[in-house]
Amino acid sequence: MRHFVQFENTGGPEVLRLVSEALAEPLPGEVRIRHTAIGVNLIDTYHRSGLYPVAQLPSPLGMEAAGVVERVGEGVPESLTGKRVAYAGGALGAYSTHRCVPASRLVPLPDDIDDATAAAGLLKGMTVEYLIRRAYTVAPGETVLLHAAAGGVGLIACGWLRHLGVRVIGTVGNAEKAELARAHGCTHPLILGDGDFSEKVRELTGGAGVGVVYDSVGKTTFTGSLRCLKPRGLMVSFGNASGKPDPLDILRLADHGSLYLTRPTLAHYTATPEELTLSAHRFFDVVRLGHVKVHVGQSFPLAQAAEAHQRLEARQTMGSTVLVPTP
Repeated sequence: MRHFVQFENTGGPEVLRLVSEALAEPLPGEVRIRHTAIGVNLIDTYHRSGLYPVAQLPSPLGMEAAGVVERVGEGVPESLTGKRVAYAGGALGAYSTHRCVPASRLVPLPDDIDDATAAAGLLKGMTVEYLIRRAYTVAPGETVLLHAAAGGVGLIACGWLRHLGVRVIGTVGNAEKAELARAHGCTHPLILGDGDFSEKVRELTGGAGVGVVYDSVGKTTFTGSLRCLKPRGLMVSFGNASGKPDPLDILRLADHGSLYLTRPTLAHYTATPEELTLSAHRFFDVVRLGHVKVHVGQSFPLAQAAEAHQRLEARQTMGSTVLVPTP
């Protein structure tokens, strides 16, 4: 039997249910994985709430996990059996003790990357990779603004950006999170709600502003983020933790200095096996070298997925959250 989390209707964390069914055999091109650790991400709450519509209901949940290959389908080398692997992205269904997934979307785990680190960090790490290496290529010595700097993506980004010689101004929710972000490489943590963050960013940059803003908060920070950019700066809106931003009058981009705006997703930056492998290896490399530390701040049994969502949405978590795949 396998145990997995699903929801029959969209809504709050209370809609999540743990159910069971017989183990499935992998189809051609697939493998069956026994999960050892499952990543929890904000995008999971978007699917559950209906902000990002799912294909049909009831729906499984989750996009990221690590585990061991138990069985391979037709066309997949038998040598994969018993191998440690991870995946991030693709169809929903990671909140499960076992799962069949396409072999082409698997990332082999190096011996020096443990399962919890992979499950807690792969989706977030590849997100950071495309944000700072491809959506906008940061340069040593420049200053960026990073929202939610003490979150799972934020802590990875702080460490990676510090390694690249980038000065990070990061917003956080409280003093404890400010210290955590600072320890991971955030140069100037700013507590949201403690004055106008856009004015503080201008002060810290001598009035110039920053070349790029990485904003995963959304509704409550979007307008202020635009005010932080220097002329021809780039606004990277990649999340909606506080809700979807209000519709934008495109002329505001001109008013604030011929700004650029992008709304990227990981799927479009790991669409091919080559891009997926490149992104994952870049992340593993900075972890292996100690430049990035994946901070697992909290873990929950699979059956307590609703509590994990509640804590995440209430901004009561620090770093990454994982589910332990026992019912």
